[in-house]
Amino acid sequence: MSMAGAASGDEASGETHALHAPANPAEGLLYKRVLLKISGEALMGSRDYGLEPATVNRVAKEVREVHALGVECCLVIGGGNIFRGIAGASEGMQRASADYMGMLATIMNALAMQNALEQLGVDTRVLSAIPMQSVCEPYIRRRAVRHLEKGRVVIFAAGTGNPYFTTDTAAALRASEMGCQALLKGTKVDGVYSADPKIQKDAERYQQLSHQDVLSRNLKVMDATAIALARDNGIPIIVFSIHTPGMFAEVMQGHGRYTVIGDRAAAE
Repeated sequence: MSMAGAASGDEASGETHALHAPANPAEGLLYKRVLLKISGEALMGSRDYGLEPATVNRVAKEVREVHALGVECCLVIGGGNIFRGIAGASEGMQRASADYMGMLATIMNALAMQNALEQLGVDTRVLSAIPMQSVCEPYIRRRAVRHLEKGRVVIFAAGTGNPYFTTDTAAALRASEMGCQALLKGTKVDGVYSADPKIQKDAERYQQLSHQDVLSRNLKVMDATAIALARDNGIPIIVFSIHTPGMFAEVMQGHGRYTVIGDRAAAE
């Protein structure tokens, strides 16, 4: 596991770690820099709580495949598999305290994903909005950009560092700060539907929507703050199934099944 001190040394020495940098972007890629948002629940696998190592490793392989194509990748992982702030608040816990506990859960998930990626040979850094130098680096925008430029995968942990904001909003915020060309939402289904397709078999699957469509129809893709932030910064949101092997790489090349929220052409 990489510590903050090691990363600081890299910055001071000016090493580029070319061995770990992705190859030149392949032709046909839709985007050069993206942020992938996945829920903590996506890492549970068949468990009811916590992390399933096999599932974490499978998702890490998906990220490695896209990274190897030459895409600069950053991630935001939720913490709902360990603790959900809203659920804690609904049971009488003070909301700010509950949200901080949720932020700590995202750090645990980020460290697990970092370990899985580095086991696969992918140079990875975790940057936390809550300073925690013993286990990861503090979030500094310029440092995060530099890591991406050096070919490292960057995982943003602890949300925005503020209570009352979800990891969806953190994902949209970091995607905007990093200059990402797209925000990808890895889910259990292969796009956005008019209703839950597991419950309503005839639910309509959308190929493309505007950010405003999602807000006005109250489609449960991401929270409204995240959607509005992505809209205001011209960032398309692509919703796909993270559980379908190889789909992350397929989507990056314009193939497979997914829903685009916003104008994809504007970001190409």
